[in-house]
Amino acid sequence: MKLTPMAPRCGVEIEGVSLAQCSDEEMQAIKQAIYEHGVAVFRDQDFTPEDHIRFGRRWGGIDVNNYFPLQDDFNEIAVVKKDPDQQTNIGGAWHTDHSYDQVPAMGSVLVARHLPPKGGDTMWAHMGAAYDSLSDELKQEIEGLEAFHTADHVYKADGLYAQTDMGKNLRGQDLKTGAIHPVVIRHPQTGRKMLYVNGGFTIHFVGQTREESMPLLQELLAAALTEDNQCRLEWKPGTIAIWDNRTTWHNAINDYQGHYREMHRITLSGEPLAA
Repeated sequence: MKLTPMAPRCGVEIEGVSLAQCSDEEMQAIKQAIYEHGVAVFRDQDFTPEDHIRFGRRWGGIDVNNYFPLQDDFNEIAVVKKDPDQQTNIGGAWHTDHSYDQVPAMGSVLVARHLPPKGGDTMWAHMGAAYDSLSDELKQEIEGLEAFHTADHVYKADGLYAQTDMGKNLRGQDLKTGAIHPVVIRHPQTGRKMLYVNGGFTIHFVGQTREESMPLLQELLAAALTEDNQCRLEWKPGTIAIWDNRTTWHNAINDYQGHYREMHRITLSGEPLAA
């Protein structure tokens, strides 16, 4: 396998391996690369839905997403799509998936199925590098701090998506979410300190109101998005991206109006987070 960095501090492109047929040794190397770099990209893959599920199970458990529509014949695969007449896309802002769960998902295996002629890139930002970039004073300020995460304002029947043309593509809008996690976590596999807040689902710090929390939260969100801390993927047929939700944020760019885009996602089970 050949590993090529996508950006100075985030992302790696891996060549010379077939994900549908990779050995246990290759699988372990792939996992380690994703834990460290946050996201790994694989090109020119022949990957059926059966391969997708089989590969996901090799990581451990698969979390079935409560909100996205599921593929008819393969209910472990979520369908992330945008129709030509839709203006809003799913995931079109910086966030990390499932931080609103008590045990957040480890990450995702996303497969390109139908792509627009151009556009629809995905970006990631590395939260280990984000934490490292903070001043010593800011690190001290957030040490031991916890934050509340929820998705209710996004996915509920009266949430943000329901107020747009994206609402028709969602399910599970009667569910209620909420979890408390440390603002700084240690990655379960690498031990590296990670900043664990995000603009999509982090609402306030424990013991503070939303209003009281916003100055510090905004400071952390801004610090996480330095230019060399981000990578960008231009999707092509046969492209697969696998990312770690503990290590990264991501952002699905919504710049392909009038075109159809469909991605298939398997969400990988995670483990409790700790400071």
